[in-house]
Amino acid sequence: MNGVTTQRKSLSEVHATVDVTQQRGWRKLLAFLGPAYLISVGYMDPGNWATDIAGGSKFGYALIWVLFMSNLMALLLQSLSARLGVVRQLDLAQASRTTYHPIVNFCLWILAEIAIAACDLAEVLGMAIGLKLLFGLSLIWGVSLTVLDTLLLLILQSYGMRKIEAFIFALVVIIGLSFFIEMIWAKPVLGDLAKGFIPSLPSDEALYIAIGIIGATVMPHNLYLHSSLVQTRRLDGSERGIWSAIKYNLIDSSIALNAAFFVNSAILILAASTFFRAGMYEVSDIQDAYKFLAPLAGTQWASLLFGVALVAAGQSSTITGTLAGQVVMEGYLNLRIAPWLRRLITRLIAITPAYFVIIYYGEEKTGTLLVLSQVILSLQLGFAIIPLIHFTSDKEKMGVFVIKNWMKVCAWAIAAIIITLNVKLVFQEIVHWLSISGEHRWIIWVLVIPFCLAIGSLLLYIAFKPLLDQRRQDKYMIPHSSAANLGQLERPEYKRIAITIDFSSVDRKTIQSALVQGGRGASYILLHIVETAGAMWYGSEIADREADEDAIGLKNYSEQLQAQGYLVETQVGYGNPRRTIPEIVNDFDADLLVMGAHGHNWAKDLIFGTTVDVVRHRVKIPVLIVR
Repeated sequence: MNGVTTQRKSLSEVHATVDVTQQRGWRKLLAFLGPAYLISVGYMDPGNWATDIAGGSKFGYALIWVLFMSNLMALLLQSLSARLGVVRQLDLAQASRTTYHPIVNFCLWILAEIAIAACDLAEVLGMAIGLKLLFGLSLIWGVSLTVLDTLLLLILQSYGMRKIEAFIFALVVIIGLSFFIEMIWAKPVLGDLAKGFIPSLPSDEALYIAIGIIGATVMPHNLYLHSSLVQTRRLDGSERGIWSAIKYNLIDSSIALNAAFFVNSAILILAASTFFRAGMYEVSDIQDAYKFLAPLAGTQWASLLFGVALVAAGQSSTITGTLAGQVVMEGYLNLRIAPWLRRLITRLIAITPAYFVIIYYGEEKTGTLLVLSQVILSLQLGFAIIPLIHFTSDKEKMGVFVIKNWMKVCAWAIAAIIITLNVKLVFQEIVHWLSISGEHRWIIWVLVIPFCLAIGSLLLYIAFKPLLDQRRQDKYMIPHSSAANLGQLERPEYKRIAITIDFSSVDRKTIQSALVQGGRGASYILLHIVETAGAMWYGSEIADREADEDAIGLKNYSEQLQAQGYLVETQVGYGNPRRTIPEIVNDFDADLLVMGAHGHNWAKDLIFGTTVDVVRHRVKIPVLIVR
């Protein structure tokens, strides 16, 4: 059901470290609770605050329906993400890597990194603003100090996954209690609040804010992270055990995301009940919100609790951002770097635009930058949602755990809504830029519009790839002519046979099948492709541990076969297997290629037909696939 794979486990240092198989009743539920709380902090990070405050101050309660709709979207999509991780034991990035072409995966990785950087930007600014509000520290110094929190995750990870979850839960409680008290002080008008659940968009600016709210609520990096975090539980691998895990993870998601909905609603209601009611429609900056809360709420504690919750939100979301970055890089590139270095790189990318805006435009523009970061997140959503829907709808890979038709319809409706809103926003922005660019309009036509078309083409490819694959498969199944006269058939003789090795349980059967074809009179070459990130870049100059171990493994196979009287040589290739395998096979002048159907990284693609399709077109000899 989950597939055979030798790929590195997602978040391997905490993979399957929480045993839930021995728990029963409410203790089992408590054992499962945790991953969604780490996810939920991403739904209440400082970027959400900026969009919620802007929406509440400009339009009162009118956009609370967007928050409610976004929460329903998030609940469905996060449940799909959790199901993918539980059933296939792959995170979303790993599943993409085994399905799409390397170039497509590289583009998806870049887009995911942009989303994580945009999210991290919100965390940087939120933390810096919170430190300024509470302690009077300038934003420049606050942004600089946020670099130091790269150490916090390393400290927490040394204590185990449950300690990280407990720390995050404590921060969520602080945020929730702070805004519960703020709600009491704000005294919202319940009648007007109820009307806010009726869908409406008062203006184009409301659309921009609404898209920012969606981007701040349904966050793409959370879809990657959730599919990984559920794998921290050691599960009963039976069908009953997997269904149980799906159920408990849904409960976990429902509780955590509804808590996040309460926090986001409280922020918007707070802004509507204070700023909008007072006629202060332009309060979209967190710092202004902090300053005006005390006089409007009638107590200084309102501002203090606001600042405390802001610091808690920034610190909690920075931890989950680090984990998401690790999942994305390892999943798409199979590249692992030190966690502190990964965090430092992400943080430095995030603080660069923060420094630029603060220095050149002033601290008052940070609110605008926060809203922009959330709009960027929304623009990335389609590239995470569409693959997730395809993967969880795949009967072959998901088996009995494939999502129901009603879930497919709802998921595709969510994707259509988000993509439609994004296309409308992009179109509006391009038209606006063209109207104000004057003599520099050509830059928009030469750079911006082609880039948008390229991104749109990538999205269409991802959306329709399963249909294209199905059509290609159906085409090969259609008979094109009547049966031909075969005549007298003779057994073909193969004298030079190439065998791909992936160091898995399939190797023995692959070699055995090749030997049956050629016997002791043929010459054989055992080949293996190293496809690490280093091998992709440095080729045969790479000198990592995996390449050395693979060479030793090939030599071991060769010596065993030579001892049995077979003529065997070996070769290790580096980089893209679709290119390297045909090169080695053609150089060897082979007349038969025998390949295993699954196993080591690149060979998993054979299950999906990706590698074998390319290889068989690049070699002019028969190809035997052994399963």
